[in-house]
Amino acid sequence: MILPIVKYGHPALRQKGEAVETFDETLEEFVHNMLDTMYDADGVGLAAQQVGKATQVTVIDVSQVEDRPSTMAVDGKEVSIPDFMPLVLVNPVVKPLNDRVKGPEGCLSFPEIYADIERPESVEVSAQDHKGNSFSFTCGGLLSKAVQHEVDHLKGILFIDRMERKDKDKLRNVLEAMRETTQKELSQ
Repeated sequence: MILPIVKYGHPALRQKGEAVETFDETLEEFVHNMLDTMYDADGVGLAAQQVGKATQVTVIDVSQVEDRPSTMAVDGKEVSIPDFMPLVLVNPVVKPLNDRVKGPEGCLSFPEIYADIERPESVEVSAQDHKGNSFSFTCGGLLSKAVQHEVDHLKGILFIDRMERKDKDKLRNVLEAMRETTQKELSQ
């Protein structure tokens, strides 16, 4: 089932996600719906907050992106990205591994808005899957950026919060219009 993606101005985007403690059919159905929604929107990642639910669940699939490479290692060994996609991260913890680099970013909750965002180039990730199994990996490139972007959502942090002031200033009117439209729709 395709879920509605909330836009900037919706309060769920600023909510910290609750830790998932129950791994059941309800969670499994929610994860499948999130994946359907992400693929339908041509996204590479989607966090629970983006579909109006404040919980620690995100889905990611960078396997179809060819112009922005990704790396992934499990137990110190490089793995094939498509073999591990889609990724379901429940209760994820991310640890930066190196210096920050700038790169382009967008967000399904901010249609048509893009900016260069500075993030660590690679990270170590520990999480659970939707069945409660723990796993960890390191990643770089687009996958690292997507993981960090989605985990930010789980903390109520938006990519506009990480924009340079000059970029955000250029978008101020567009962002304000989007926020007002969303809040108007919510009040109806």
